Amino acid sequence: MITLNVNGQTHELDIPPDAPLLWVLREKLQLTGTKFGCGQSLCGACTVHVDGEATRSCVTAVSEVEGKKVVTVEGLVPRWMDPLKEAWLAEEVPQCGYCQPGQLMAAAALLVKNPEPSDAEIDAGMSGNICRCGTYPRIRKAIRRASRSAAEGRGV
Repeated sequence: MITLNVNGQTHELDIPPDAPLLWVLREKLQLTGTKFGCGQSLCGACTVHVDGEATRSCVTAVSEVEGKKVVTVEGLVPRWMDPLKEAWLAEEVPQCGYCQPGQLMAAAALLVKNPEPSDAEIDAGMSGNICRCGTYPRIRKAIRRASRSAAEGRGV
């Protein structure tokens, strides 16, 4: 039996300890916002927060997160999601949309640690989150916009 805290709720699950967190989130808890991309921690589509750290859920065993707080895109608090979502829409970031939950989770983790990141810090913080549509310049603009919103007291 594995006990997981996901989005503030405790779940007792009868699953193997080496089960990938991604599949437990998607199949056992029906939290399908987290996407399967490469399955090798290379693309970032599966990014979730584990105790506030951006973590690739496709290569993380559930036993590694027992006793920790897991947050998925569904559980990202409005404090972070609202300004990021507004900025994402304003900068027209989404194209196919597949990588967007992972991109948003990585951006939120970056802004928690560094509320006013430079372009280089954004690039470093978002490295490993691949967008096959190539929206990186718009993602950078959206993160800067969300950062400004926070500095002005709106949202974040």
